[in-house]
Amino acid sequence: MKGLFVALACVALSEGLMRIPLQKTKSIREKMAENGAYLPFSDPALKYKPNKFLASTAIDPMSNYGDSSYYGSITIGTPPQTFQVLFDTGSANLWVDSVHCNTPACNAHTKFNHSRSSTYNSTVKTFYLPYGSGSLHGIFGYDTVNVGGIVVTEQMVGLSTNEPGRNFLVAQFDGILGLSYPSIAAGGATPVMDNMIQQGLLKQNMFAFYLSRNNQQGSEVAFGGMDNTKYQGQIHWTPVTSQTYWQISINGFLVNNKTTNWCIQGCQAIVDTGTSFLTCPQQYIGFLMQTIGAEAGQYGGYYVDCNANDLPTLSFNIDGVNFLLPPSAYIMNQNLGGYQYCMVAISSTYLPSQNGQPLWILGDTFLREYYSVYDRTNNQVGFAKSI
Repeated sequence: MKGLFVALACVALSEGLMRIPLQKTKSIREKMAENGAYLPFSDPALKYKPNKFLASTAIDPMSNYGDSSYYGSITIGTPPQTFQVLFDTGSANLWVDSVHCNTPACNAHTKFNHSRSSTYNSTVKTFYLPYGSGSLHGIFGYDTVNVGGIVVTEQMVGLSTNEPGRNFLVAQFDGILGLSYPSIAAGGATPVMDNMIQQGLLKQNMFAFYLSRNNQQGSEVAFGGMDNTKYQGQIHWTPVTSQTYWQISINGFLVNNKTTNWCIQGCQAIVDTGTSFLTCPQQYIGFLMQTIGAEAGQYGGYYVDCNANDLPTLSFNIDGVNFLLPPSAYIMNQNLGGYQYCMVAISSTYLPSQNGQPLWILGDTFLREYYSVYDRTNNQVGFAKSI
């Protein structure tokens, strides 16, 4: 550590403290001056300025909203403006609500004001981002972004200009921070994670998620390493099969430890913190709900009898390891109008993977059960049992 420190030495005796006087000696600057060398003066406060090239780790706490979305704080600009963002492994762009937008969805949230940031640089580049629910238009700019104390400079940030509909209106967050690969980033933007890597900000080029259960707090995303207090046992790794989303192979799907033939020729799965449910390939959803004993609800979704005690345990075989989902993981208890409902936190997806294999999405239903680690150096995903 740079700088000089002077300590007052005290020796504790049974009768009290004996103070040892310090003798005044010549400083380094004075000694150098005597030999004709002069040490330049500098600002002592520089030692408090974070060194952006110091590789580090950081943990950003996240809020749990109804076990349906998980979001945490970041800041953008100078002086910093604070936003709640959804940390999303299923997309690659960073965007926030902005003063450019006056739709109800934007007006319900904190807006970034670019004119109040001395480090903001504008562009004329626009973008459109469609999500599974909701979409938006915006314009790109560059600014400083702080994620859990990790300061990223010259980060491309999307500023919303139009957010139609109600999807983002009811969201608890002001934007989304995408953590997928740069190949799927709109406008060729460099994702936040890639800038962290390129600027040498991380101890390890990875991040990890812990998602809490039953509306409890304590969720977090860790950058630059893992939080070994949030999981138990070993981490099981599996390679990424497509450097677009965090996509992996599924070798088998089991019900009550009995193999189905659904993935006998292989399945793919996208590990997605931004999807609330587990999603099942459309061609299998009817069979799965029949096996669970669930019925379709009047307004969508599937429900079971809350008193049922024979619901099956589901499991995914990933590289020879079975990852179990007990009924407590995929059944959500809801109280609507004084009535108790038990919803199955599984929905269907109609899209196959790029190679035509059935596609699952391992959303929050799965990720509450398993601590997940995303390793960019080795392009692999790790899972361990959450605490």
